[in-house]
Amino acid sequence: MHEAAFETDLEARLVRRLRSDGDILLSLIAFDGDEPVGNVILSPMQVEGDGRFVEAAAVGPIGVLPTRRGEGIGSALMREAVDWARTEGLTAMFLLGDPEYYRRFGFRAETAAPFASPYAGPYFQALIFDDLFVLPKTGKADYARAFAAFEG
Repeated sequence: MHEAAFETDLEARLVRRLRSDGDILLSLIAFDGDEPVGNVILSPMQVEGDGRFVEAAAVGPIGVLPTRRGEGIGSALMREAVDWARTEGLTAMFLLGDPEYYRRFGFRAETAAPFASPYAGPYFQALIFDDLFVLPKTGKADYARAFAAFEG
């Protein structure tokens, strides 16, 4: 699915590595009949802020077949993933992506800014579910091991 959705096989290799490491919290697949047309993966993160650790998930990869883009498949997958994470009691979700696109789901770069990460920058975003969670002055957001193999 991800090999068809992206220009390279990087995302497909990442999914295989996450799976072999046992680091997939959730894999949602959108089907049209028997044909998979989209997929989103959530993996665990180690997130710490001001000495407090929280339950969090990384979104990604998320992919939709090129011939099916613009039909709302990616948005539906994201809404389901966010609902699942909230229901499971996670405190936060992090992702790398287009701020304009992911804003509709509640993700903000400003929310992720206090967290050190190799992915820090304008595309590194977070969504916080816990209303009592106060953004830390400093923190750290570590992705699953599989991501390190694809950095740089």
